[in-house]
Parts: sequence; structure tokens; C-alpha cells
Amino acid sequence: QVQLVESGGGLVQPGGSLRLSCAASGSIFSIMTMRWYRQAPGKERQLVAAIDVGDSTNYGDSVKGRFTISRDNAKNTVYLQMDSLKPEDTAVYYCNADIRTSSAGLVRSWGQGTQVTVSS
Repeated sequence: QVQLVESGGGLVQPGGSLRLSCAASGSIFSIMTMRWYRQAPGKERQLVAAIDVGDSTNYGDSVKGRFTISRDNAKNTVYLQMDSLKPEDTAVYYCNADIRTSSAGLVRSWGQGTQVTVSS
């Protein structure tokens, strides 16, 4: 069994910054690609950023140049540094990871989500 737990969400003013964290725990053999998604009210879930096992990254067009994804393999944790936040960044942010477990093979796990609200 694998769990992903996000933290770091909250209320921030436009132009501000937040750093999200997502820690994986459980029967982990290795973690492949890790991702951040977001879902705003009434909208579909969209990919924000992804980082693979070789630290190659890609970003959604709306966050390029403002958000940075990184990972700490020793801590089984992925981060999302969000700068120059805009009201349209308001959403629930979810982490997602492809995890090779010691018992069930390769699984794709989701966190429970953390709310980010950008408002003055």
C-alpha cells in the first residue's frame, strides 16, 4: 500500500509565493515520474508539472516561468514552488506518482489534494 500526502496549500495574495510538498510512504521500491495536477471549480483536472526519474521536467503553458517542480528521492518527496501567483491559479492541487512497489508492481497513486487560493 502506498500513500501520497500533500501539504503547503493556503491563502496567498496575487504576486505571492507558496511551496507545496508531497511525500510518498508505504511499500515503495522506487518512484518513477511524479506530477502535480490542479482542478478549479467547474473545470477539468489539468497537468501543472511533471518530473521524471532523471529530473527532466515539463510544465503546463500557463505556469511556465513561474512554477518549479523538484524532487528529493531520499525523502520520496516532490515539491512545487509557485511564484508570481495569479487568481487563476486558485485550485485544489493534487500530486500523482508512478510507484514501483515491493508487492503490487507499478501503481499510479494520488494524494488527497491541497487547496491553493490566490486572492487579495
